[in-house]
Amino acid sequence: MNTQFRIGLGYDVHRLAEGETLVLGGVTVAEDIGTVAHSDGDVLLHAICDALLGAAALGDIGEHFPDTDPAYRGVSSLELLRHCVMLLDERGFGVVNIDATLILEKPKILPFKREMRSRIAEAASLDIDGVSLKATTAERMGFVGRGEGVEAHAAALIARKD
Repeated sequence: MNTQFRIGLGYDVHRLAEGETLVLGGVTVAEDIGTVAHSDGDVLLHAICDALLGAAALGDIGEHFPDTDPAYRGVSSLELLRHCVMLLDERGFGVVNIDATLILEKPKILPFKREMRSRIAEAASLDIDGVSLKATTAERMGFVGRGEGVEAHAAALIARKD
């Protein structure tokens, strides 16, 4: 069967620590607290990468960009997203749309949403209307609610190019 459309889901979570930088959707949103990670720790883009890779049955972000590889130390996750889109293109797929949700207590994401959507759209070769981004809190419950971490969920639709 030659499937024309495929859906993928992605999830990522990172611990937060003082003295780190918080990058979400390719945008620096805080410089006093951020993710502890091998790359730039952009949970939003990592979840999107996993959604895209999953839709194309290409594994996950850890397989393509292992945290044991020094080449990815501090790398911008926008570069990882561009690479994932290239992998899809090589297999005859294009991104149709991305829908993602950030879960964190602070900072508020609304002032950064348009720029995040724009950067994601550019990296995924989409119009900005092809990228939906929502943010919510954990209502002070669990590790995210206590401000100890940030998480992201993403869904992506890809289509075979004719």
